[in-house]
Amino acid sequence: MAREQIPVAVRAANIEYAIRDVVVPATKLESQGHEIIKLNIGDPIAYPGLPTPKHMVDAYVDALQSGNNGYSPSYGLPELRASIAQDERRKGWPARQDDIYVCHGVTEALQVIFAATLETGDTVLAPGPHYPPYLAYPQMFGAQTVEYKLKPDDGWKLDFDDIEAKMNKDVKLLVLINPNNPCGAVAGKDEIFRILSIARKWPNCIIIADEIYDGLDFTGEHKSVASLSPDVPVFVLNGVSKVYYAPGWRIGYLGIHDPKGRLQLIRDGIERLLRSRLCASTPAQLGYLAGLDSDRSWMKSYSDKILQQRDLCVKRIASIDGLEVQSSGGAFYMFVKLTDSKWQNNDKEFVLQLLHEEHVLVVHGSGFSPELGVGHFRLVYLPNVEILNEAFDRIERFLLRHRN
Repeated sequence: MAREQIPVAVRAANIEYAIRDVVVPATKLESQGHEIIKLNIGDPIAYPGLPTPKHMVDAYVDALQSGNNGYSPSYGLPELRASIAQDERRKGWPARQDDIYVCHGVTEALQVIFAATLETGDTVLAPGPHYPPYLAYPQMFGAQTVEYKLKPDDGWKLDFDDIEAKMNKDVKLLVLINPNNPCGAVAGKDEIFRILSIARKWPNCIIIADEIYDGLDFTGEHKSVASLSPDVPVFVLNGVSKVYYAPGWRIGYLGIHDPKGRLQLIRDGIERLLRSRLCASTPAQLGYLAGLDSDRSWMKSYSDKILQQRDLCVKRIASIDGLEVQSSGGAFYMFVKLTDSKWQNNDKEFVLQLLHEEHVLVVHGSGFSPELGVGHFRLVYLPNVEILNEAFDRIERFLLRHRN
């Protein structure tokens, strides 16, 4: 006799994370002996040629070997917070050490922000398509995420008419992911000024500036949102994962730009939440500190490699009937449009069949937005040129087979 199941909380049962959900069938195929070309996850360490810099690894190891394994202060090591603040000042806003809070990656920073700012009935206005936690987490606090449109035929630029139409008194957080994940678009100064002008009309609205990819801007147009805001409060998100190539260290930070001093109560709430969860990894913080305080000339060779791989993807996609793409201006993602009628409204089935037939793993666009991502897939262009070429050969073969 089957036992009656104890019910799961609805907030957990409704969570989806497309980037990792597609790994489940891929892992099953791997267990059967198949080798999968993985273009699904933005983990630079998963691909050859982009290792975590040695001086950062050495600092991490030195911390372990010298016994720096204890708890750090809940808001982060003072020397790391000071170094991050200095780095943010170089980007143009007057960050102080006390404005910086070190977290278990940007995802924890997001959870802390949502917990400190959202009540039942509140709204987070986030771009669609977007990074999945912006849709998943707010519901845990009784809030909802409403998506504003990006323009798929105009480089995934912000649709300001749509943003204006969806703003109201319930919008507590207005999100700008810049450079964007999953589309790779970069918002420049003019677009940021327009975002600020919209937020300024709603006194209780705070901007979340997710700038984790700011060092991977290929346009030269990227600007810190906080640096351009003389009045609108901004939560700045960044960390070690992408630009410093150490995603598994799980060190990110939340910076608070509060030019008019209106976030004192929220800051207190954030600090209470951070104290309750103890601290981020101490040796990983010291590894990040080494990256911030050392010469960064190594970054150019990494960026050049990624840019070369981006250009190859644009060229290959342009040659494949059934695919279109707007070239990526930053990060290391492309959001590819499926133009075959068979797949235009069935991107998840495309991803699953491609995986099973050709052993290439990408992520369905509807996983980044059920409405605004449909008919696309996201690929990561971090693998070497040879791997990317093989992946595109397989994708082209797959499209041809299903067209005939």
